[in-house]
Amino acid sequence: MSAIHNHAESGVYKTQGFGTPLPVAGNIGLLIVDFVVGFADPSTFGGGNIAPAIARTVHLLAAARRNGWPVAHSRIVYAADGSDDNVFSIKVPGMATLTEDHPNSAIVPELAPERGELVVRKTVPSAFFGTQLAPWLSQRAVQTLLVAGAVTSGCVRASVVDAMSHGFRPLVVSDCVGDRAIAPHDANLFDMQQKYAAVMTLEEALQTIRARHA
Repeated sequence: MSAIHNHAESGVYKTQGFGTPLPVAGNIGLLIVDFVVGFADPSTFGGGNIAPAIARTVHLLAAARRNGWPVAHSRIVYAADGSDDNVFSIKVPGMATLTEDHPNSAIVPELAPERGELVVRKTVPSAFFGTQLAPWLSQRAVQTLLVAGAVTSGCVRASVVDAMSHGFRPLVVSDCVGDRAIAPHDANLFDMQQKYAAVMTLEEALQTIRARHA
């Protein structure tokens, strides 16, 4: 998964007890982080392996809908008048262009939300910070939260850490998350698996979930 697996340093994690498996438990939910037009476009915020991650997430979303899992999506949405500009938009000024009506802020058409799916608007990396996502998932008794989206090293990671902090069990679907550069993608998948989440491919995740009912 990550280049760190080829280094002697990876043994430190095992010796210190990191990377313990996090079994799937309870009801399943799905969070799709910021798969919006701007992050699908390499000339804006995209690139790397984001496009194939979106294509794989089409299948993940279809599986979630077939199974009746609660589905939440997030978008970065700033006020058009600049009134909620913040440290994130200082560090990445282009983020402030993602206003409600800007095409780049729209969820990509192939993952368009359906009735009953939550759409979270945020101005920071985490889909949980300052939003109704955690109580919405809790009201639906979600325990294991599958996570897809962009970017792996940024908003996905931030959302995974906050999911864990809220008591959900994150399961990062590794081929359904993408980043504009592969090195941070790989490093963050490794790190999340060691500390915060389960990490599986789409096929592995669906097989694991199916096996619970076999």
